[in-house]
Amino acid sequence: MMENLSIHDPPPQPGAQLPGPMSQGLGRGAPPPQPQQLPPQMFTTAAQLLDLTDKKLLVWLRDGRKLTGVLRSWDQFANLVLQSTVERIFATTSDPSETQPKGVYADIPHGIFLVRGENVLLLGEIDLDKDDDPPPGFEKADFNIVEKLAKERKAAEKAKEKTKLKKLATLGFEGENLGEILL
Repeated sequence: MMENLSIHDPPPQPGAQLPGPMSQGLGRGAPPPQPQQLPPQMFTTAAQLLDLTDKKLLVWLRDGRKLTGVLRSWDQFANLVLQSTVERIFATTSDPSETQPKGVYADIPHGIFLVRGENVLLLGEIDLDKDDDPPPGFEKADFNIVEKLAKERKAAEKAKEKTKLKKLATLGFEGENLGEILL
């Protein structure tokens, strides 16, 4: 006999009698003790997305993109279907050593968006009271300006990383995927 439990039901207590004819046993004494079940909060599977369905989420992807949208559907692989999805891009204009970054941001509307579960780095529910507030230290700007600044910043970081890898190579260190390919 299958039980219909939801994610919010507490785990059964040891020694508790289950309803139905099986709880009386076959006249041979008490039924064997049931193994302990973990509470639903312990599961790190796609089933935890049940509580987030139809809520506005921030989804941070492995490639650095940040999406906001309403979670409409998901599957066992944590693939997500987001509705009213907006991608937000940031470009910092302040010195990275400052404690509070300053810069500009732009939103790109995407509509319905399918996200493969393995690409999700982080996700969380958005506080709807603070949803319309701009991020602290950032101002909304035209998409083309923000995209240009973001690309310039990324190119500068890439050049800095390349210089660092060259210096490490002179000291005998190899960066990722920079070794010789042996055939």
